[in-house]
Amino acid sequence: MCLDRAMFAFAGAMILVSVVLTAFVSPLFVWFTVFIGANLFQSAFTGICPAAMIMKKLGLKPGKAFQ
Repeated sequence: MCLDRAMFAFAGAMILVSVVLTAFVSPLFVWFTVFIGANLFQSAFTGICPAAMIMKKLGLKPGKAFQ
């Protein structure tokens, strides 16, 4: 799996987890969803994503997301 696909999968999983936590644990978990969205938005413009940096250090290679 390339870094791009891993980032899509990770972001999607985190959003789903935050929605489930908001629905079943506490409405305050909506702030987790907001944080994820804000991070996705800023990384689109700056190219800086902490999760991508960690995944790159773990050995994932950048590649094309859709081939």
